[in-house]
This record gives sequence, C-alpha cells and structure tokens, in this order.
Amino acid sequence: MQRVYITLQGDNKIAIHNLNSETGNLTHQEDISTPGGPAPFAVSPDNKRAYIGLREVNKMASFDIDSTSGALKPIGTVNLESDPCYVSVDNTGRHLLSAYYAAGHIAVHPIDEHGALGGDATEWLSTRHRAHCAQTDASNAFTFLPHVDDSNAIYQYKFDDITGKLTPNDPAVIEPPEGHGPRHYVYHPNGKFIYFDNEQDSSVTAYKFDSTNGTIEAFQTLSTLPDNFTGENSNAQIHMSPDGKYLYAANRGHNSIAMYSVDAETGELTSLAQQASLGTPRAFGIDPTGKFMLVGGLDNGDLATYKINSDGTLNHQTTQLVGEQPMWIHITDPI
Repeated sequence: MQRVYITLQGDNKIAIHNLNSETGNLTHQEDISTPGGPAPFAVSPDNKRAYIGLREVNKMASFDIDSTSGALKPIGTVNLESDPCYVSVDNTGRHLLSAYYAAGHIAVHPIDEHGALGGDATEWLSTRHRAHCAQTDASNAFTFLPHVDDSNAIYQYKFDDITGKLTPNDPAVIEPPEGHGPRHYVYHPNGKFIYFDNEQDSSVTAYKFDSTNGTIEAFQTLSTLPDNFTGENSNAQIHMSPDGKYLYAANRGHNSIAMYSVDAETGELTSLAQQASLGTPRAFGIDPTGKFMLVGGLDNGDLATYKINSDGTLNHQTTQLVGEQPMWIHITDPI
C-alpha cells in the first residue's frame, strides 16, 4: 500500500488516498484543511515531514507525517515575499529549495531539528521572471533553475548543503533555443543525464550532465505532440519511471501524456506516442514501484489511474472525481 497526497488549490485542502500497489485501486482516506491555496508539495527524504507552498497567501507550511496513518499535522508556517510554484527538500533534509514564477527568484530555507522551516530564507536570489523548478542532484552539490516563456533560460548553481548557500556555476546561465521555455526537469538515476520539458515549445530536451562540475549540455530535443496536431498546447510536469527506462511529460491543450523510452547508455529518447488523458493534465505522479501513474485534470477536478506497461506505454484503469484544481500529486514509498 502507498500513500497519495494531492493538493487541491481550489478546495484549500490536501486529499490523502491509499494506492494498492498490486491492483492500482485507489481509496480515499481523509482530507486535510489547508487554507491559502495549497499547490507545490514536497516530502523530506525520511518521509517524516511535508512542505507545501500556499500560493494565495505567500506562505510555506510545514507538517509532520504520521508514520502509521500518513495524516498531516501542521507544525508551522513562514512568510514569503512571493508565491512559490515549486518546492523540494535537499538530500540531507536540512534545506528547502523553492522557485518563484512571478517574482523571478530562487530561495533556500533552513529546516530546524524538529523538521519545521526554521525562519527566514538562507538565500533569496533574484533571477529572470517566470522561474519554475529547483531540486538538487544525487550528490546534493548542484541545482538548476529553468525559466519559461520570454525568460527562456536555465540557471546553474553550486549548492552548499552545510550552509544552504547557492553560488552561480560557470556558465551561470544556459540559453536554450528561442521559444523553448524550459519548465521542469528530472535527473536520470544513473547520474549522467537530465531531461527538461519545454513549456512553450511542447518538447523535451535531453542534456548530458557533468556530475563533477555540475553543468549541462543539450544533445536531443523531441516534440511531445503528434505530427498532425495544430492546436494550442503547453507542457506542465515531467516525470521518469524509477528505473530510468521511461520518461513522461504532460500536454495541456492536446490533453495527453507524452511517453518516451530512454537509452541508459546514450541518454537518447525514443517517442512512444501520446496517451490521451484528462482536461488540462497539469499534475501527475508515478508510484515508487513504477507500476502506476496518477494524473489530475484541472478542468473537471478528476483523477485518472493508468497501469504502466512493461514497454512504458499506459493503460487507463479508472477515473474518479478528486476535487477542485489538483495541483500536485505525491506518492510515497510502500508502507
């Protein structure tokens, strides 16, 4: 059994479900009232704490996770200068990284010995506007900050996991081709590659990752759309299967999940086409066993469950209502 946390910004709550890791059946456990527009969600490496960006009130909330029930208990909030669109916890569990779309910033907050955010930000660095994602690599020594739309850039940072300080790498900024708009990214588990989805270009770009210097170099870009699609579209989240064999990106407009196989040696992607999905599939998640994918639809507040086949393609199982504006889906390790 796995625990599923879904932030519902429109309902000001977090829905907790249980996922049967053998059958894919999903059962609702409880809702946690979370005023302020809960959206980005992150969990500590030990699965004992959760952190949620409250986008309507410019706050970050900390929660204890009950080890038996998975319920969330509030343990504090900190005020922010803008609304966070992405949060992540570093590998030590001592720092929370966050990105700010409107303000154009990256931040690092200290996490105290009780697991709560420990006060003012360690870092609050100005970048271009429309910053969208920040997470550390496996070594915990580097992070990247992609920017969508007209900003169209990837900032490269060195990260000190003792102090929480960020230092611009060399080069400090990567300039993708015009019109790409890199949004989110995932690290390949072998540490050799990073994959970004490009919000405006409706594509994914594969980068070679120099894990010694913490820099990246693009080597492949593939569309997330079928060749005959002519409508409006933008990409949302991107996720990889736990074994690194498959990559997925959400299409908003075409309303589908783009699927790719990944060559572990070369890092190259091969398109597996698109799986039709819900209206405006912004958030989705893959369970830690790699068997199932959950996709949230912004249009109707529904949630679809897919079985991930052995070839990386998806089979739809069920769709159910989950709540207004599902913004984040986090699936824990088996319990």
